[in-house]
Amino acid sequence: MTRKQLIENIARKRSFLCVGLDSDPLKLPACVLEKAVSPAQAMLDFNKAIIDAVAPYCVAFKPNTAFYEALGAEGWEVLDQTVAYIKKNYPDQLVIADAKRGDIGNTSALYARAFFDKMNVDALTVAPYMGSDSVKPFLGYPEKWVILLALTSNPGSADFQFLPTGNDTRLFENVLATARHWGNSDELMFVVGATQGEMFNDIRAVAPDNFLLVPGVGAQGGDLATVCRCGMTADCGLLVNSSRGIIFASKGEDYATAAEAAAKTLAGEMATMLNTYSKI
Repeated sequence: MTRKQLIENIARKRSFLCVGLDSDPLKLPACVLEKAVSPAQAMLDFNKAIIDAVAPYCVAFKPNTAFYEALGAEGWEVLDQTVAYIKKNYPDQLVIADAKRGDIGNTSALYARAFFDKMNVDALTVAPYMGSDSVKPFLGYPEKWVILLALTSNPGSADFQFLPTGNDTRLFENVLATARHWGNSDELMFVVGATQGEMFNDIRAVAPDNFLLVPGVGAQGGDLATVCRCGMTADCGLLVNSSRGIIFASKGEDYATAAEAAAKTLAGEMATMLNTYSKI
């Protein structure tokens, strides 16, 4: 998916919502588990129902691969089938594999091949710690995105990401500034946690035009209004993710309906933010 297509989808839907398919097999509704022949089948059935329910209100889906890897080979098959289901039925959705890959160059090249060529996701989260040769193999795929970790939403982000690196810069700012030389804003996004609040002003000072993938709204307590006030650009520039707050809005038989309602509510707030801070 190109940047232009992504922006057009955001403008058309008046939403920049990304729904995280963190479908923990231990948290699936009992009604789904009871009807399925295996935990893997239950996960796939759950994903399809959630996707169908929330697709009108989001522009992206983000399965975190850990929840699928936990089921071994069956889980990987569910991940592949989930991506294929989205691609077939909702081709306007950006599909992000949240895998946080990144290794020496030849290994990264194979990770890129696995996710972009084999699984056909549109975007992949990548860890930058090993530097340029671990990231560049993911870049250069037509209409594919690398989403690089920059300033994350977890409490431990303070352990390293705020360390001073000289010239009055912090490590996360150095990551942003350096990575922007590896790829352009048509192929490179950054992960910035919603819990970082007004730090989005500092992010935009270094990366004014890159899209940001923003986890942490909802269960983690990030504030959408602050994210938008400090981080939104004229063409939006944000994909705000919510996982548990949407997909586990209910554990009862109304789980899909509850997910739809939660997504619709959040998308409504996003429409207001777009009208206030963007030009699309």
